[in-house]
Amino acid sequence: MIDLIVFSVGNNRYTLNIDNIQRIIQATELSDIPNSHPYIDGMMSYEDSVLKVLNFRKLIGLKTYEEELKVLFTKLKTSHEDWIGELISAVDNGSTFTKTVDPHKCELGIWLDNFNSYDERVSTVFKELMLNHKKLHISGGDAMELYKKDKDGASEMIKTEIYDLYNQTINSIDTFIDELDIVSNSLQKFLIYENSGKKFAIKVDKIEDIAHIEDDKQISSDENHQNEFLELDGVLELDGFLVNLIKTINLPS
Repeated sequence: MIDLIVFSVGNNRYTLNIDNIQRIIQATELSDIPNSHPYIDGMMSYEDSVLKVLNFRKLIGLKTYEEELKVLFTKLKTSHEDWIGELISAVDNGSTFTKTVDPHKCELGIWLDNFNSYDERVSTVFKELMLNHKKLHISGGDAMELYKKDKDGASEMIKTEIYDLYNQTINSIDTFIDELDIVSNSLQKFLIYENSGKKFAIKVDKIEDIAHIEDDKQISSDENHQNEFLELDGVLELDGFLVNLIKTINLPS
């Protein structure tokens, strides 16, 4: 029987032998290392030592988590610009309003409903964004109901109350974007990894599970994803997902 830590990075799942993992901790702010390898995010204090931190996303050629979140939230900002534009057009011109007025059904609302952070600073920004976003969508629904009996009243409501809520929501999104480095750390994890006497931290997106597999479990060979720092040992199917088995990870010098 082999015990494996299953973690995800982007849409990919990987496993590491649990014997090589000393601890799993929340990602934190790091100290810079001048002229370090591009895959190294920095260094951190751990117990009585200083460890380098390897960014697994960079190791496999993905955008950093911060970059991915910035793309997402820039898109979400644009989608709410479209939302307010369509609401104005629906009231002023009688065109069909196709956007949702349920704050839990738009893409931003779904993301916020699944977000959780223990960082006090991030939680403050998050609560403000969630409140403004909720008020915006609910008020949009109220305006569409008012439009059925009072077009001018609905138009005035958009120009004053709703447009103010829209600006507050956009400002909250911008503040969230400004804090994405802290947001990213509040979501990601560090695996304290040790192999052949070398110890360092690996930054990953999410810890999925601890898997227990039999020694004779069928493993498919997949050598195309290996590089000088990452050696894979095949692909395994776990609970309907294909998971890459890591043999070793080497820290770039």
